[in-house]
Amino acid sequence: MYDKLTPGDIKKMEEEIEYRKLVVRPKALEDVKEARAQGDLSENFEYYAAKKFKNQNDSRIRYLEKMIRTATIISEESAEDEVGMNNTVTVEFVDDGTVETYKIVTTVRANSLENLITNESPLGKALMGKKVGDIVTVFVNDAISYEVKIIRIENTVDDGSDKLRSY
Repeated sequence: MYDKLTPGDIKKMEEEIEYRKLVVRPKALEDVKEARAQGDLSENFEYYAAKKFKNQNDSRIRYLEKMIRTATIISEESAEDEVGMNNTVTVEFVDDGTVETYKIVTTVRANSLENLITNESPLGKALMGKKVGDIVTVFVNDAISYEVKIIRIENTVDDGSDKLRSY
């Protein structure tokens, strides 16, 4: 299954790759070189730490390049009055009246602690394309569902502040 990413996601990933290749990688290589020059590698913690950091950076670059290469590009566009990508949506949970606000993002930016939910999640999927006033049934699985009422939709955009997940 390929990740569905927006053009903004791809741009942010390309920027991170460039930064890691041009800034982080040379520094990591220099750190490995300096630690290696300290002599005996069998008990050289700095060498192993520098090598580990260099390998983690290279791994992240490969991960991002693969994500870009295999992604399905989806549009960030939506109708003014409908829930779409990068929109902030305020919903009321019908069963208890709780009100929550979420931003709909792609999987690479999801962070439930910051109320950034993916368009692939049960709630995100149910909200996409709906309008203010709609009562939407969210299916968690075949046995569990709940309803939310859309109270407000803010047509927010990808301003670059939502961070990419690490992995």
